Amino acid sequence: MAIVELVMPKMGESIMEATILRWHKKAGDHVKIDETVLEIATDKVDSEVPSTAEGEITEVLFNENDVVSVGTVIARINTNADVTTAAAPVAPAAPTASEPRFTSAPAYTAAPIAETGTSGSSTKFYSPLVLTIAQQEGVSFADLEKIPGSGTDGRVTKKDILQYVSDRKEGKVIAEVTPAAITQQPVATAAAVASSTYSGNVEIMEMDRMRKLIANHMVMSKQTSPHVTSFAEADVTNMVKWRDRVKGDFEKREGEKLTFTPLFIEAIVKCIKRFPLINSSLDGDKIIIKKDINIGMATALPTGNLIVPVIKNADVLNLVGLTKQVNSLANAARQNKLKPEDTQSGTFTLTNVGTFGSLMGTPIINQPQVAILAVGAIKKRPVVIETPEGDTIGIRHMMYLSMSYDHRIVDGSLGSTFLSAVAQELENFDSKKSI
Repeated sequence: MAIVELVMPKMGESIMEATILRWHKKAGDHVKIDETVLEIATDKVDSEVPSTAEGEITEVLFNENDVVSVGTVIARINTNADVTTAAAPVAPAAPTASEPRFTSAPAYTAAPIAETGTSGSSTKFYSPLVLTIAQQEGVSFADLEKIPGSGTDGRVTKKDILQYVSDRKEGKVIAEVTPAAITQQPVATAAAVASSTYSGNVEIMEMDRMRKLIANHMVMSKQTSPHVTSFAEADVTNMVKWRDRVKGDFEKREGEKLTFTPLFIEAIVKCIKRFPLINSSLDGDKIIIKKDINIGMATALPTGNLIVPVIKNADVLNLVGLTKQVNSLANAARQNKLKPEDTQSGTFTLTNVGTFGSLMGTPIINQPQVAILAVGAIKKRPVVIETPEGDTIGIRHMMYLSMSYDHRIVDGSLGSTFLSAVAQELENFDSKKSI
């Protein structure tokens, strides 16, 4: 008997667990390679998990609605099973909630929402993303129950709840007044945290699952890598004027809006080729230099949280290709349509803090990468301009850049040199560049 273990896939570098939404197969069912076995969800991406082998599912280790850590075995497949004669023993179906059968429990279980009262209790399952939106928008238990779901088995999707919120704001629906709002299930840990009392006029707000994941990932990154941040300033006047001149024709020809992001990525890629150690990771005492240049770009979600979709092989794309990839991934992120592979395998990250009005920032490294570059807001300022005829003062478009890097691998000399090289690439932008 050859047993293949199906594990919970990694859905992104900052995601360490996922919720099982629905099993498409049960123990005893035959499955083909790449056939969907189950649906899973995180606060960022909903996805289907395909089978990695053909055979008979002999064991299902977790229930629907369970939260499972990445890399955990969730099912086993017998590749030698003869389903026509049913020679292989059939394991019992996935247990019910009252009959747990897995030996190591996940960090916590995302239980269905339960609403007490005269109407009884609810057993509907809501994805973490839906719960997050409901919590932020003040949607009550009773109101959430009334939203018709367009997803699988009537499940309420992000689109459904956002439509409800929009209709409520327009007065098309009347929300029930209930004392309880949607809250996320707390993380159950071995050492329970004692209740605290807070003095003064305060409001207590529970972190949603996505914010907990981000918080844990940021703390882990700071504990893993000794961070150093270097700063540089770039005169991007030529780039700004060039974009203003060509963006209209570019959009007409390509059907895409030309933002600054692909221009930044283009400059970063050129410099990574000159300083390949920036595009690496650390495995114990081994430095793994990545030959692929996959640029992650921090993108804001409708909830206000960030996700980092990745532009694969950015070094082989021209400006048109980069623009299409940037816009496609950004739109998919905003619509919650990113696929798991869209957030994987990044080797360097760009974050645009200028989008939110910041002049500069000190970004935290997106592990296991060794560097992350932040670009600030582009501002007009009077600066000294050096010319062969002497110095003069002019109004220029200026931008700050900052890069945090892992001091275990990247020394100050390399980090500062790389950052200065990116700034010079932007300053020396070819104002006669063709599109």
